[in-house]
Amino acid sequence: MKKTSILLVLATICTFAVSLWIVPEANAVPAFARQTGQACSTCHFQHFPTLNAFGRAFKAGGYTQIGGQSLIEGDVLSLPSTLNASLVTKIRYQKTSGKDYGTPANENGSMGTNKGELQFPDEAALLIGGRAGEHVGFLLEASLKDGDGRFTSYKMPITYDAGVKLSVIPFTTDSAGASYGFELLNTGAVRMQRPLEHRTQTSAQQYIETDGAAEGFAFVVSNDMFFANYTLWGPAHGSTDFSPFISYARLAATPNVAGWDIGVGAQLWRGTGKYSSTTTTQTAPVGGGTVTSSDTTSTTRTKADAWALDAQLQGDIGLPLGVYLTYGNAKKSKTGEVANRFNSSTTNPKNAWSVLAELGVLPGKLTVAAGYRSGKTGAATNSKQNATTFGVNYLLAQNVELQLNHSKYTGNFYHLPTNNEQSNGDKLTTLMIFAAF
Repeated sequence: MKKTSILLVLATICTFAVSLWIVPEANAVPAFARQTGQACSTCHFQHFPTLNAFGRAFKAGGYTQIGGQSLIEGDVLSLPSTLNASLVTKIRYQKTSGKDYGTPANENGSMGTNKGELQFPDEAALLIGGRAGEHVGFLLEASLKDGDGRFTSYKMPITYDAGVKLSVIPFTTDSAGASYGFELLNTGAVRMQRPLEHRTQTSAQQYIETDGAAEGFAFVVSNDMFFANYTLWGPAHGSTDFSPFISYARLAATPNVAGWDIGVGAQLWRGTGKYSSTTTTQTAPVGGGTVTSSDTTSTTRTKADAWALDAQLQGDIGLPLGVYLTYGNAKKSKTGEVANRFNSSTTNPKNAWSVLAELGVLPGKLTVAAGYRSGKTGAATNSKQNATTFGVNYLLAQNVELQLNHSKYTGNFYHLPTNNEQSNGDKLTTLMIFAAF
């Protein structure tokens, strides 16, 4: 498939329009809106979860800003009178275009997403967070899905203002990666902060798989113009003896130029560490008797070696417009050495670039988006993976959105039947209701 120029993409999405011009009111609002007394649109650009400048300032302040609630105050005590919580859900229907080679052989769409899969829910979590003190905030994500750990993600920013904000943030996450400790841009630099649901199709950082389990400490300096984050972390979730910590560094500028909210930044993951794990083996004697257990302890080494660049432009051209650019590169692993956790190939680096534009055709109500991602898996052959993605986001309320994404894949990776019709094909369509109450 030929690449479509960005001008043509924007021309196409600008011609898309529908009725329903009434801007939705903020109905039930999530935890931070309750604490601050502000509508969801105060912190979010076009729709959640993308942040605007005010949202970045609230997050950089460690979730401590108040306004909508009274406080319980005393010596070294400043708590909201209410523990603020939100219920966040994603209900999805996904359809892929592959065939399932089972019984009967070559039956098209016989199971899973190739047949069409209702994921109810894809995600469901209780989010509790906000102010814990004058300089301390917190955010807990507790999964409500069967089979998931309850303590899914947690961070506790400790923040002081010394002309610039200085923060120390202990954190743990089962899936968001080292950048979960602190991130403000909407480029997919951290897994959950992006305009569209199709994350690996629209973000280079997500394509090279910088997400995953992570825990450690983020050390942050920030103000309205920039933020810098140096994180010491290990690829674990829960108790771990991982050492030495791997380094993650992030630097980004966030100026406002002529009314445009701009973000430009870089990320670096670098380091090697190891952790211990214990395997328990149970042995039953032949002919019966007492079952015995024995523990075997092993050491696993892992390495991180990747970098990324990203930029965003959010503003108004008569209609609100957001443009997001990313590039990511995970270096190849070296034969006989510890493998790069972001790229096990010893042949080539894994890399990608992406561009995404989202236009508010009905401001506060409806956006349309188009994006392109070019990626290479790092394999010696058939490594090219491209994705063209279109999206529509409709706000039923400021805190409830209906989103449709469609991605079409091209590149020689999909020339192999095992990567195409014998797997999930070369198309993915997602219809989602995303809500936060």
